[in-house]
Amino acid sequence: MSETATTARPSLDFGEALRKYSIVLILLAFVIVVSIITEGRFLQTQNLLNVVVQVAPIGIIGLGMMAAIITKGIDLSVGSTVALCAIVSASLAQVPGPSAFFPNLPSLPIALAVVAGLAMGTLVGAVVGSLIAVFRIPPFVATLGMMTAARGFANIYNDGRPISNTAPKFNELGEGVMPILLLAFVAIVMWLVLNRTRFGRHVYAIGGNEMAAKVSGISVPKTQFKIYALIGLLAGLAGVILTARTGSGSPTLGNMLELDVITATVIGGTSFNGGIGTVWGVIVGTLIIGVINNGLSLMNVSAFWQMVVKGAIIVIAIIIDERKNR
Repeated sequence: MSETATTARPSLDFGEALRKYSIVLILLAFVIVVSIITEGRFLQTQNLLNVVVQVAPIGIIGLGMMAAIITKGIDLSVGSTVALCAIVSASLAQVPGPSAFFPNLPSLPIALAVVAGLAMGTLVGAVVGSLIAVFRIPPFVATLGMMTAARGFANIYNDGRPISNTAPKFNELGEGVMPILLLAFVAIVMWLVLNRTRFGRHVYAIGGNEMAAKVSGISVPKTQFKIYALIGLLAGLAGVILTARTGSGSPTLGNMLELDVITATVIGGTSFNGGIGTVWGVIVGTLIIGVINNGLSLMNVSAFWQMVVKGAIIVIAIIIDERKNR
């Protein structure tokens, strides 16, 4: 009997490892298929670098979205928050001159523009968190309302016009490997927060069983407030990066970004049933989105069909998640 158990155990371990890291195999499969179809153009060094740079803002926000989905919540307002933070940052990162947004002000420190973007994102997230934690409004409804309101404020800020002419020093935040380094930094911090802090334990506990979490003394509203404030902060960082990359803050920036963020988070293994989600899973899911976006672009597939493909991926990922939980 002990021999049977000893013989069976490796296969069980292999099956568990395969189930746990299947998302990595899927990423490799996508890379191989796209490389073959594009005749090797995808594997060019500059293109691979561009893939990671382009999806860095998605991954940054996705790491916050993961915490919301773990607790059976969601944030639909991240794209609009990105736009609002971007246009605020751009207005403070102007090259001095007649065309500057504040022409009568002297040159402002670049750090001020960055802090303003992060602060605006945190404020939006705090408002959403308050609606959910204090007024007990469902996350879907609260973030849906904020999605519209934040986009409206972004348009009001400069009458719907973009703000360009950002300072070269500010633009460096979106150039080269800087977005990748920022994504890596956020990933490390989020891993430490979720796996080494009381807040992280509370997030998983609420997602696993909210009633049991309440009985054990966890403040669910307080944790929810922190989660959505954190998402706002990360959306603000993403807004700063996108503004620096384009050299302009626009009220249309981040349109439909929430679709990419949710897709990356869900295919990375974060369960809508709550209690399950990993940092490395979100990173791999983000890279899959990058491979798909870049591959479809290299194949000259229209942006409209790309939206259809990503929508189908979300549905398939949820179906797989439901079957796994059964």
